[in-house]
Amino acid sequence: MPIKAKKSLGQNFLIDRNILEQIVNAVEIKDKEILEIGPGTGNLTSYILQKKPKKVYVIEKDDELSLLLNEKFNNEINIINNDILKIFEDKISKEKLTVFGNLPYNISTEILSKWIVNLDKNFWFDSLVLMFQKEVADRIVAESNTSKYGRLSILSSWKLNIKKIIDIKPESFSPRPKIDSSLLVFTPRKNFFPLKEAKNLETITRIFFSQRRKMIKKPFNQIFKNAKEISKKFNIDLNLRPQNLNPELYYKLTKEYESLRS
Repeated sequence: MPIKAKKSLGQNFLIDRNILEQIVNAVEIKDKEILEIGPGTGNLTSYILQKKPKKVYVIEKDDELSLLLNEKFNNEINIINNDILKIFEDKISKEKLTVFGNLPYNISTEILSKWIVNLDKNFWFDSLVLMFQKEVADRIVAESNTSKYGRLSILSSWKLNIKKIIDIKPESFSPRPKIDSSLLVFTPRKNFFPLKEAKNLETITRIFFSQRRKMIKKPFNQIFKNAKEISKKFNIDLNLRPQNLNPELYYKLTKEYESLRS
């Protein structure tokens, strides 16, 4: 009996062979340990296994699909029947994982943010090959001075290099989603800007972008008692809008905020 996709879990199964091949060819996976998130009916899993990885872990929340995957692949994969948001990925293996995921659209940004916030210098992965709703992917890769640029762009590019591979049309999935998707590859930055706590960067960007069309004078005064001094120190014009400041400036302002609070 065919498995029906569950709307509540944001399930859309990828069925386009051409796209499946492009995904597994996005990074080298031979002899690597792989983690696949939301494998669904195992279409991508089959392609991953053809590339002769060392070991494959899959995280599947759906009990029915976990049973199906177990029948289909038997001992070829290690199934973790759990919610991705409740898992400590760094405890899955001692080796660095290569991660594939057609992320559920309703929690994709939550998953990505969780990973970035909890990353230290010892990354638990060597690359993330992830599919997002195109609109979300556009926000992740957006550069300053563009309308899509915002909190997600700044947080994502803090510790990761990001490359867009392809856009994917709805007809590549079953059931068809109403929107286009995009495939992104993330790799760790060797040296990322040192901050004490990721949540401080989230706080700073939230305050700035809560009024993205207004000048930055107001958020500056809200965050810093000595706003004028700080703006001079970093040579920032307070008449600019939030999207005019590049990510590096947001990291520097966060560091300043941390040093003033300590």
